[in-house]
Amino acid sequence: MFPESRTLLACEFDGRAGSFRQELVPMLTFKDRATVPRHVLVRLLDQESVLLNLETERYFGLDETGTRMWQLLTTSPDIDAAYQELLAEYDVQPELLRENLAELVGHLVEHGLLQIWPVDAGKLAEV
Repeated sequence: MFPESRTLLACEFDGRAGSFRQELVPMLTFKDRATVPRHVLVRLLDQESVLLNLETERYFGLDETGTRMWQLLTTSPDIDAAYQELLAEYDVQPELLRENLAELVGHLVEHGLLQIWPVDAGKLAEV
């Protein structure tokens, strides 16, 4: 879901096993763009939404704010454009919004409900 060259090595201590666990964690920048994978169905219910990953058959519900974030993430040219629009729409501290948006993106990517690509992915390089 993320290009491999844009990952960090994360270490986490597993208290039950008494050992450290390492994994590659994708780096997210707000210059990236978000897309909906083909295996995801989205249904709007009033101001909320339900996302279904057809591959895992798991549901993910979003409240009104989460749904608005989803709508802007998946229709904006990049994550920063979605962030700027959310700043204009909601009375929220910019850093808190940035954290919440990044956290939502992380959860959606982790559950296969969103893909993140560099903004220039799929474009031909100029010669």
